[in-house]
Amino acid sequence: MNIGYIRVSTEEQNTIRQEVLMKELGVEKIFMDKASGKNAQREELKKMMDFARQGDTVICESISRFARNTKDLLDLIEELNSKDVIFVSKKESIDTNTPTGKFMLTVFGAVAELEREYILQRQREGIAEAKKQGKYKGRKRIEHPEFQKVVQRWRKGDMTAKKAMELLGMKKNTFYRRVRESIDTKK
Repeated sequence: MNIGYIRVSTEEQNTIRQEVLMKELGVEKIFMDKASGKNAQREELKKMMDFARQGDTVICESISRFARNTKDLLDLIEELNSKDVIFVSKKESIDTNTPTGKFMLTVFGAVAELEREYILQRQREGIAEAKKQGKYKGRKRIEHPEFQKVVQRWRKGDMTAKKAMELLGMKKNTFYRRVRESIDTKK
């Protein structure tokens, strides 16, 4: 069975182009995610990996739609190979049924990861430059009205740090940074 995998990075992006390609290739079942490629825990990808059986072919438009990280890409392909499932990427003309396809898959996976790293580097450089010019302030800080009360209870030992973070809806780094900042402002 030909199985298609489609991914777009955001809800706003359109899947039509990829869907048309899948139809042209005679894909019988399509799995579609609207999530960032850097996140390997995509629900439809998981379902597709569970669904694929020996003799099936998984088809995607491009390896950048399948995975952006070389390690994740190779892990996914290894899992497909262990089930005797072929992987085909149309854009790069990769077919894991051939030795050349297997080699090219590794090379293109590394190139896709390098491209992502370049994008992130340019983004960091752009933000740094905008900060220098006073044009970038970052994301607006969300103030939690109960922060001081929760932190006081945590400091007294009435609750764990984990419970305090849950109550405030904060990640670990944010919680401890805000605690440090609140101490600094009291000095």
